[in-house]
Parts: sequence; C-alpha cells; structure tokens
Amino acid sequence: MKLHLKIWRQVNNNSKGKFINYDVDNVSEHMSFLEMLDVLNEKLVHKGEDTISFDHDCREGICGSCGMMINGFAHGPGAGVATCQLHMRSFKDGDKIVIEPFRAKAFPVLKDLVVDRSAFDRILQKGGYISAKTGGIPDGNAIPVKKEDSETAMDAAACIGCGACVAACPNSSAMLFVSAKVSHLGLLPQGKIENKERVKKLVAAMDEEMFGSCTNTYACEAECPKEISITNIARLNKYFIKATL
Repeated sequence: MKLHLKIWRQVNNNSKGKFINYDVDNVSEHMSFLEMLDVLNEKLVHKGEDTISFDHDCREGICGSCGMMINGFAHGPGAGVATCQLHMRSFKDGDKIVIEPFRAKAFPVLKDLVVDRSAFDRILQKGGYISAKTGGIPDGNAIPVKKEDSETAMDAAACIGCGACVAACPNSSAMLFVSAKVSHLGLLPQGKIENKERVKKLVAAMDEEMFGSCTNTYACEAECPKEISITNIARLNKYFIKATL
C-alpha cells in the first residue's frame, strides 16, 4: 500500500521545527510501524537526505523508548501496544498519517521524533527504589504476601516508563507513571518501610520537573501501552495524604 506521511522535523531543541510530507510505497501490512519508518529512511539515504530520527531499542514493547504521537494518539491507534508493536495492518492504502514527538515541557525535543525523557530517571533517583537491607534472596513463601497485593504490585510494575501517559494528558501530568512506581514498591513488604518518605520524595521530584497536575481525564490510562490502571493514582493520593499528616 501507499501512505502519505506528515512528519515533524526539527534539528535540535533550539531550532524551530516543521512538518514535512513524505510518500512511502510498497508498504506491507505485516510491517511494524518502525519498519515502515526504516523503509522511508532507506529511501532518504539513497536520495542523500537527512534521515528521520526516532527512538527505538528492543522493538518488543519492553524498553519504552519508541514513543511518538501518531494521528494524535500516543503510540498510535492500537490499544495496549507500544509504537514498535503497532503494525501497518491498522492502516489502509492511501491513508494520511501525522507523526510527531511527545509534546510536554518536561520532554524537550532533541531531534525530529526524539525527546529527552530523563526527567523520569531523575524522579526515580529521588526515591523509586528500596534502600533497606533485605538480606539474601528469601525462599518463595518465606514472606507472606496477599495475592491481591502481589498481583496489583506486579500489574503496576509492568510500567515501561515510555511517557505516553504524559503525552496523552492535556496537563502533561506524570501521575500515572509515579503512582505505578509507588504501587509497585509500596504494596510489597520490602517496600512498605520507606513508603511514606518515598511518596513525598517522588511527588516533590515530579513537581520539580514541571509536570502538570492530574485532573482525572483518564487519557493516561486509555493510551498506556501496558494498560496501567488509574486506581494507582488514587492509591498515590491516599499514601501522600497519610505521609504528610
């Protein structure tokens, strides 16, 4: 099939960007979205033009680096998939596709579709870990954990830190990301010891990075490739109130 692409091009964070139109022929429905961009880049190389920069690594929906806005949706129209898991069968011959980087003050554009998401790393460095000494690896059943708590914690741990929640949110809030980390660590026995301090540190770090506030639009949950639930945000709010009383 033939596709008409409208792609954001920007040399660096200090330059002005703009949309440029490209046509791509012979796109197979079995290609992933990133493979389609690879085909376009090969075409640009042969023409001696600058290739389109975009983030990618594992291409298996694990690393979270391939985020981009596709027709106004973070990671594109597919539900519960990262951009690398989106296949061209989701589009039709002759479709027009608008591709742009995640838009958020905390995610400055580095080049084309690549944004700097190191704000997430800095948030985690403030408390997204367990520092208490837990000794060696315990036996599987040595520490009793409620099945509900373990499953909820593991669901939250599925967050890959891609930033789709921030890009989808009209306020560029990072509450879903932060709440997933808080639930992941705070629900398990090893993480409960530092939970109050962790919550205060992570929320403060999130505010320092200039992320917006949460107004419960549910857009973050709708476009999260790992379908992280917004119930984690409610849990974060509860933990934060308890920690600050």
